[in-house]
Order: sequence, then structure tokens, then C-alpha cells
Amino acid sequence: MPDPNRFAGRVAIVTGAARGIGAATAARLVADGARVLLADQSPEVMAMAASLGAPSLTHGLTIDLAGRGAGEVLVQAALAAYGRLDILVNNAGIGGSKPLVDSDDDLIDRFIDINLKAVLRVTRAAIPHLTRPGGRIISLSSTFGLTGYPGTTAYAVAKAGVAQMTRELAGALAPEGILVNAVAPGVIETAMTEGYLGRAYYRRAVLDPTPLRRAGKPEEVAAAIAFLASDDASYIAGQVLAVDGGWLAARHPPPEAGETMGTPR
Repeated sequence: MPDPNRFAGRVAIVTGAARGIGAATAARLVADGARVLLADQSPEVMAMAASLGAPSLTHGLTIDLAGRGAGEVLVQAALAAYGRLDILVNNAGIGGSKPLVDSDDDLIDRFIDINLKAVLRVTRAAIPHLTRPGGRIISLSSTFGLTGYPGTTAYAVAKAGVAQMTRELAGALAPEGILVNAVAPGVIETAMTEGYLGRAYYRRAVLDPTPLRRAGKPEEVAAAIAFLASDDASYIAGQVLAVDGGWLAARHPPPEAGETMGTPR
């Protein structure tokens, strides 16, 4: 449950915050007492920021994070609005991957630029300004970045890079009191996955084998992010927490009528 004192006095940046997991995360951090800069390339982020609270609590910024120098602009906007930076949530990203042979140069560049390069650049810009000790960096990887899933190569490689960045920076920054972790969502009900959830093969391959037998909610990922940003996670660094209903641990499709596992001999 939200605690209005959990992040009292702290300032967070959430990228990709116009909708989905980013919007849910911004809402959760505000409910937990943080002041939040919401950033997104969509102008909708301004309305989302306004819906969450007064300018003293939330601030919106329309920005394309794939551009050079965008990280510095983003961080300076947070400092100008609130005077400090405690939490960075790297959520901005795109979906719609294809098999590698069907991915032209523009598509590959887009996935790498937005899902990996932008995360590296924003994080680089934020590091000098994060609170020491107590700073937090939480990035969004993906279950597809932690295991093989054919047909998602460019997307999966970028998300795997985010996971590796998390491990690299955890070792470098933990001695300074900055904890770096990531979450790896599974199937979450967002605009990004809406088109996939209606496909029979996708449901059979990804959703049906999920032990919880359902897609997750953006708020469930936001709760995990809030935990990693909190003092409750004070001895956790370099981890990629799967928020996937158990899919990575035990893919277990339901049996068809009359089928059983049988007894091993």
C-alpha cells in the first residue's frame, strides 16, 4: 500500500511516463511522497503530470530521449524544478520487434537508440547529481532480455544490455551509496502489448504458460520499482527482478482436457 512518508523529501525522474508502466510508476512514487519529473516524447505527459498533483509535486517534460544531449536536458530540468535528484527510473522504450532477417537498419537503430543508448545517456547524466548515499537507479529490462525468445532479436538485445548495465553500474556505484537495480516485466497489460495479447500464438507461447495464468498490471510493476527505490531495498544491488507471474521460473502451460503429467518411471 502507498505510504505518503516513504519518499518524503525525495525527487524522482520517471521516463516514458505518459502512460503504461511509466505513468503507474510516477503515480506510485507521488503517492509515496516523492516529487516527480515525468518525461516522455508524447505531449500527453503534460496532462499526466498535471493529473497527479500540483507543480510542487509533479512536473512534466516533453522530450525525445534518443537525441544526443537529451539526458543532460532531462536532469537539469529536474534540478531546476526541485533542486535535487534521488531516484532515476529508466522506463522509456518501444516494442514491436521482428525477426532479425526482417529488421532493416532503421528498425535496429531505433531499438538500440531508444531502448539502450538513451538509457545509458540518461543514466550517465544523472550519476553526478544523485544523492550520496541514498541514490537509486532502477531501469526496465524485460524477460525477453533474460532468455531467448525467437523473433525479438533487436528488442531483446537492447533489453539484455540494460540488464548488463545494471550489473556493471551496481559494482561501480554501490561504494558511493547509490544502488542500481532493474526490473524485467513479463506480459503486462499496456498499449505496447495490446496488439499481442489478441494473437493466439502469443497467448499460447507467453501468457498461457505463466503460472499465475494472467497478464500483469502496470501498478504491479510500479510496486516493485517503488520497493527497489525505497530504504527497504538497502542491501540489494545489481539485481534484475522479474515481475512476470513466474514465467521465467516455471513455464507451465495448462493441460488440455484429459491430459495429465503422468508418473515418472
